Amino acid sequence: MKFPPVRKAVFPVAGLGTRFLPATKAMPKEMLPLVDKPLIQNAVEEARAAGIEEFVFVTSRGKDVLEDHFDLHPELRENLERRGKKAELAMLADTEIGSGHLYFTRQHAPLGLGHAVWCARHVIGNEPFAVLLPDVVVLSDKPCLAQMIEAYDELGGNVIAVNEVPHEHTNRYGILKPGIEKGRAVEVLGLVEKPKPEEAPSNLSVTGRYILQGDVFEHLDRQEAGAGGEIQLTDAMLRLVGKQPFHGYKFDGQTFDCGDKIGFLEANVAFALKRPEMADKLRACLKQLL
Repeated sequence: MKFPPVRKAVFPVAGLGTRFLPATKAMPKEMLPLVDKPLIQNAVEEARAAGIEEFVFVTSRGKDVLEDHFDLHPELRENLERRGKKAELAMLADTEIGSGHLYFTRQHAPLGLGHAVWCARHVIGNEPFAVLLPDVVVLSDKPCLAQMIEAYDELGGNVIAVNEVPHEHTNRYGILKPGIEKGRAVEVLGLVEKPKPEEAPSNLSVTGRYILQGDVFEHLDRQEAGAGGEIQLTDAMLRLVGKQPFHGYKFDGQTFDCGDKIGFLEANVAFALKRPEMADKLRACLKQLL
């Protein structure tokens, strides 16, 4: 059976990034560099590699630089062309999203991830779509979302990325209640937000990547506050469980929480060590520092 393609992706980027103050006082946290690429560009490139064609940013006040980053820059392009900077021109092309493929919508109040996704409803319509959290970074040979879309093409419905965590840490994450396993895909019977280790139904945590059906907006429309007084995406997803195919996907890759300072530093080191032109020099530097 052929399922409707996943062509659109939502990037919730309205947060203030207070954990990275003062660096994020005037710069969105999504522009913090992962080696030499902003976190948001890393997420967009992952989406592109998975076949995403339309990109929806859910923003807030002070995020205009995100729009500028993905716009054309004729003066810079002309300067690089004049100087014969081919490598830099290729990098510049990676930052550009063509006319009619980039959308911005505002989230006026920090009412939760579910509310952020709901803000994109008119652009998404009733299509299946992806959600990528830019501060959750995955280092993998095949992009995480591309792995998930392969699973979606086989299974249909909803697919969320899941990652094994130590059982004693389940109270930090949304945890999957698993059903039948099929390869890396696990049937979702339920989702539990931050359960105590002794009450956790598994150690599979929800990990910042989602493929959802447009039906989720019907439930987000209720604007019901959940944990923390916020509109939770998890609550809306739970209403789809049992009504549509719903699977967790145990992707191949290493995850980093770049919303955390140590996670951000760890991600930078890991990504740099994957770069042949800097890996040996970085190892030498780290050895000297340690």
